[in-house]
Amino acid sequence: MFDRRLIQNFDWILLCLVLILAGLGILNLYSASSGFKIGGVPIYLKQIYWLSLGIPALLVMLIFDYHQLERAAYLLFALGLVLLILVLFSGRAVSGAQRWLDLGVFSFQPSELVKLFVLAALARYFSRRDYPEGLRLRDLAVPMLLAGLPFLLILKQPDLGTALHLAIVCLSVILFLRVRWDALLILSSGVAAALPFIWSLLKAYQKQRIMTFLNPAKDPQGAGYHIIQSKIAVGSGQTWGKGFMKGTQSHLRFLPEQHTDFAFSVFAEEWGFVGAFVLLGLFFLFMIWGLRIVSRSQDRFGALLGVSLVLLIFWQVFFNLCMVIGLMPVVGIPLPFISYGGSSLVTIFIAIGLLLNISMRRFMFQK
Repeated sequence: MFDRRLIQNFDWILLCLVLILAGLGILNLYSASSGFKIGGVPIYLKQIYWLSLGIPALLVMLIFDYHQLERAAYLLFALGLVLLILVLFSGRAVSGAQRWLDLGVFSFQPSELVKLFVLAALARYFSRRDYPEGLRLRDLAVPMLLAGLPFLLILKQPDLGTALHLAIVCLSVILFLRVRWDALLILSSGVAAALPFIWSLLKAYQKQRIMTFLNPAKDPQGAGYHIIQSKIAVGSGQTWGKGFMKGTQSHLRFLPEQHTDFAFSVFAEEWGFVGAFVLLGLFFLFMIWGLRIVSRSQDRFGALLGVSLVLLIFWQVFFNLCMVIGLMPVVGIPLPFISYGGSSLVTIFIAIGLLLNISMRRFMFQK
């Protein structure tokens, strides 16, 4: 029999925030992509198609009790590794990167979904252990393996942005549980020692992006062009912006990747500081509301999974914004809900569905 408390505990505010952000993203893509198409279909329509897959995916996440995900977490993690290996051998290559599996009707980027599988596996691992004095180095062996294997496979594609995103989210979850100072010192030293190896895995264009970040003016017509044009677009919006469909940097095609990595630059140019402030305010409210769900969760797995999902979206927003205003290298991370990207959008909606699932079932553990 259907439990009416599931409806009573449904978080309508979170869902409204998500739909408002997705609606703003469609409007922004309509402006950013006016004048060009991909595969004969306007970009904003393709995003609506992906949205029509994301919303059912969100609803599917509400049907089952999220504790079933706890039981299946390691199996999903193994499935994620298989998908990443499959990409390396038979994935579709675009612009030198082999990241997509061709499913006939559409292409799918498994690394986006794998991020959720890794976070579920970490949540299961940590939910069954207690660390009253903080995590020791030996406590980190299995979590580092859970995060490290997909990290290396994604880096091999190569997809530096997604790999770094996954690594930072996993590290944040571990720090959230509190790590002992001696373990943290050894861990930091290990990461520093691994940097030359990671650098050796990067493609030449990725190294060029990092070098350009340090000095964009060195090659303004080449590697530094993206970030220079992005900063011009953001700055030219000034207080109130140039108006919807009136952004010159995007409509005169000065701004590259204006529908993906630099979608926020289009938004800031057309809506100005005020519009950007409102958009960031919506993201901030979304994060606070997500943490509210985490704080009200009645079990350890739900709390850990919830905070992991909030961190996943927080770091994606943070990286993209830092990227478009020149505070970090261009590593190809889309802005959730705003940038075009089917796999990313569907994955975000699955994450939102899991957050809503945790919120809906919190009463199950109340006495």
